[in-house]
Amino acid sequence: MDAVIKIGGSLAESPEQLKALGFKLSELAKKYAVTVVPGGGRFADMVREIDRRFALSSMLAHRMAILGMDQYGLLLTQIIPNSVATYLLSDARQLSEIGAVPIFLPSRLMFKEDPLENSWDVTSDSIAAYVASRLGAAKLLLVTDVDGIFTEDPKQYADAALIERSSTGELLRLNKRTSVDRHLPKLLLEMPMDCYVVNGNYPERVAAILDGQHTVCTFIAPRK
Repeated sequence: MDAVIKIGGSLAESPEQLKALGFKLSELAKKYAVTVVPGGGRFADMVREIDRRFALSSMLAHRMAILGMDQYGLLLTQIIPNSVATYLLSDARQLSEIGAVPIFLPSRLMFKEDPLENSWDVTSDSIAAYVASRLGAAKLLLVTDVDGIFTEDPKQYADAALIERSSTGELLRLNKRTSVDRHLPKLLLEMPMDCYVVNGNYPERVAAILDGQHTVCTFIAPRK
């Protein structure tokens, strides 16, 4: 598997740009073996709101949010040409080998194996990393609506600087929610792989990463 690509739910806020990304991914799948893992987006946000109201158990909130990923994944099948939703890692491998775009719905795997802590520190970022590890992917792309990881939230601080390269250890020492979840650096220490955080509003950047070219993004190196 060349790459697992997580499509962040935030990208659904710009439908036309998400469609452009979908078309690009369909083209790239003819050249690279890729699997898409959906984010949670508004589906997971609804679970957060219900959790605030009803103080859900950590296990229940975790599972409901993962089901939100499944729902977004089904939406992506309508947006990404030549895509197929699947719950099976074996199907994802086979589909990627014939140039299709498998969209991996994670609920069955995650409910059965329950490999990650059940908390809001674990989101679709860590789940995508776990799936990438299981598929033996060379690269993990976390595709979101910002250019990468910043020193501060770029939506709140005008002087926030893009971190172009970070080790997993450096990211862990930041010890705060950035554009990736808090658990991801711990997972990358255990399952080292090249990880990129990239803005999906610029599909050519996703293509550049798969082509091994330099582009605007954050590269998380699989080293301390």
